[in-house]
Amino acid sequence: MSADNNLRAEDNNWALEHIKSRKEYVRGSYEKIADIREKWIDRNRYFYNKLSSFLNFIIEPGKKILLFRSELGQLLPNISPASALGVDICQKMVSFAKRKYPQFRFKCADPEDIELDEKFDYIVFYSLGDIIDIEKAFINAGAGASVDTRLIVINYNYLWRPLVFMAEKIGWKVPQPTQNWLNIPVIENILYLSGYEVVKKYHQVLFPVGVPILSWFLNDAVAKLPFIKNLCFLQIVVAKKIAAMPAERKYSVSVIVPCKNEKGNVEDAVRRIPEMGKGTEIIFCDDKSTDGTVEEIKRMMALYPEKNIKVVPGPGICKAKNVWTGFDAASGDILMILDADLTVIPEELPYFYNAIAEGRGEFINGSRMIYPMQDQAMRTLNIIGNKFFSLSFSYLLGQRLTDTLCGTKVLWRKDWPRVKALLGSWGVSDRWGDYELIFGAAKLHLKIVEVPVHYLERVYGETKMTKRLQNGLVMLRMCVAALKKFKFV
Repeated sequence: MSADNNLRAEDNNWALEHIKSRKEYVRGSYEKIADIREKWIDRNRYFYNKLSSFLNFIIEPGKKILLFRSELGQLLPNISPASALGVDICQKMVSFAKRKYPQFRFKCADPEDIELDEKFDYIVFYSLGDIIDIEKAFINAGAGASVDTRLIVINYNYLWRPLVFMAEKIGWKVPQPTQNWLNIPVIENILYLSGYEVVKKYHQVLFPVGVPILSWFLNDAVAKLPFIKNLCFLQIVVAKKIAAMPAERKYSVSVIVPCKNEKGNVEDAVRRIPEMGKGTEIIFCDDKSTDGTVEEIKRMMALYPEKNIKVVPGPGICKAKNVWTGFDAASGDILMILDADLTVIPEELPYFYNAIAEGRGEFINGSRMIYPMQDQAMRTLNIIGNKFFSLSFSYLLGQRLTDTLCGTKVLWRKDWPRVKALLGSWGVSDRWGDYELIFGAAKLHLKIVEVPVHYLERVYGETKMTKRLQNGLVMLRMCVAALKKFKFV
């Protein structure tokens, strides 16, 4: 062996020894505090309740959970999983968790090294502060993740480092090993390098101590303000695997056309809706029309037997419930809404198909606010209202949206039951369904992407968007309800 090879081998051995030494230091630090960890958790019950409450908000109950750095397992009962695996590097803590929570599984292992042979709905990293190789841990976790899995990363804001150090010195906080220097941009970059993309970011807990009134004011009001939120103690990132572009894979499509007294638009819709993927069904949801719309649909079924056309009777209550009826009757992999007025042109539906089929998004929202629209396509008051609610949604959801009321929305049929379970939970009934779908997609951390569309004037029939002031107040009430759910948790 040459001298250079000897030097490389020595350097490699030194590096491996350094990593091994760091792991042993971290493991030993937690072994030392394992016997008193429960006492410290009880002393800081307010903080752990806030964290648990928030995780309970972003994680659906009854799911399969993998929790890295599970400690004593204290977070798992509050998020109500169907099953859970907790992983920690400290054997003492794992043994404690097994005794206290026998309904869950626990394992002593490094997150970088554990072998995963099962898939989970949610993978949670309770802390990244002392993980030796974060990128390797993320890549390793990917073995337990499908394209539908959500990776949740909890980080402690490094701006709090001096206060945390002081609290440890004076005995207000249990001492922990030296922590990694992390912030959200750093975590986003490591996630990207590991094959993930960020779906949502949260900032929580400005004041981690329970003081009546003061804690509520600081954590539930002040902490939600722009700029101030960046000072919060907890930084939480939700990510998903970057979807690989399917090679020649095609999906079936159901185009839901909600209609009421739209006889003159039916033939145009049938002729102009393109074939997409491996097959397209057109479902007309008739909401008790009186102008012969149903008869016209049946005429189209006879005239175009090569097309998969169906008619479904709607409940005659509102557009939203009419669309839900169509979703329930659909058989396609992908669900699309196309309003029967055809003001959004059907020829642009393939853009939505490509966006969802190629993995660029999981909920695709049309935007009429990018391209110039025809003179009478949208009234000035509607434009102003839409701009206002788009800004409100952008703040509520932490993601820029330019058009909340475009009727053309697309999602996977497999996600519809999850969204459906959230219907009616936003404080007031949404007659149009746009807000229900957007809020539901955001609550489930589906990746929301906007597709620009051209918006034209209605050719036949009359607009159903009447009573603008009344509808605006309903939308405002829904935004207030969403504010409580998304911001005050």
